[in-house]
Amino acid sequence: MPDALDASPYDALLLLSFGGPEGPDDVVPFLENVTRGRGIPKERLKEVGRHYFLFGGVSPINGLNRALLDALRKDFADHGLDLPVYWGNRNWAPYVTDTLREIVADGHRRVLVLATSAYASYSGCRQYREDLAAALAALADEGRPLPRIDKLRHYFNHPGFVEPMIEGVLNSLADLPEDVRAGAHIAFTTHSIPHSAADTSGPAEGHGGGGAYLRQHLDVARLIADAVRERTGADHPWRLVYQSRSGAPHIPWLEPDICDHLEELHAAGVPAVVMAPIGFVSDHMEVLYDLDTEATAKAEELGLPVRRSATVGADPRFAAAIRDLIVERAAIERGQRVTPCALGALGPSHHVCPVGCCPARAAKPAAAGADSPYA
Repeated sequence: MPDALDASPYDALLLLSFGGPEGPDDVVPFLENVTRGRGIPKERLKEVGRHYFLFGGVSPINGLNRALLDALRKDFADHGLDLPVYWGNRNWAPYVTDTLREIVADGHRRVLVLATSAYASYSGCRQYREDLAAALAALADEGRPLPRIDKLRHYFNHPGFVEPMIEGVLNSLADLPEDVRAGAHIAFTTHSIPHSAADTSGPAEGHGGGGAYLRQHLDVARLIADAVRERTGADHPWRLVYQSRSGAPHIPWLEPDICDHLEELHAAGVPAVVMAPIGFVSDHMEVLYDLDTEATAKAEELGLPVRRSATVGADPRFAAAIRDLIVERAAIERGQRVTPCALGALGPSHHVCPVGCCPARAAKPAAAGADSPYA
């Protein structure tokens, strides 16, 4: 048996994700949850949900989270980390409030949260923290004990997150026809967000110019491109591009879109492209549709060979990274000195989201941060 790893004072891990429908009847109610408060008509939601209906109304995200749960539990057991793992979603069952009720009923009071978003932004961090605060408020209204909740730091530059993506790009390059491989470009993709949200991502002192969202993605893209060059001897040009825009046309969002970028590369005579979705933990709907369906169709229309590299998903190296982050954070909570593991130029992210980090569009309480009302 491995020597036991110390997770104290934490007694549970919560995998917190976005959620997704698991059948056609779930699609519109799920989208109503996602867009609550925006006044979007049901008929418009049916149109928005066409991506899900193409796949039988089932988002892959829930199945992918179940696989990640299994990977985490196996890794913890194999390495002597005695920490139960729970799963809750923001927008679909199992809802985070229900999961926190379960955690409290099981007697746990110090909970670490792993969000399935690696980078700093309102939608990728603070919004998760707001939903945690709303769940804690619901438990308080019910007279239940409230657990203390902390969130694992951003893991975008942890080796266990980066290395599987390097391998994915290498495999995709190797899968291209030999006559176009050497000249292939890499299109690193992530979710487009409004410029205003990007500029205010991360701690307040770093706001402006795309904020932490842009800096973190560019750092990861450079890490992967540099590793590909070192391991292949070939220098593949690259660019960070965006996908999955969903906002009003008059609001500036991060560009270029992946499909526009493919057109530009084809017009410039680029012979092939690897699309590398570095902004996503797993192959959920926005990868499955926006890249595997829409962008791939655009490439076929252009006659441009493309490959899409794998996301991290339930890779054992990612599960090991989460174990490392848990042990790291637990040691910090116990007052021990640690050396956080991180690659690239930016170093490890903050352990506690500071006041003013990724501010909300409208002020809402957020748990697991310096401004939490539930410290």
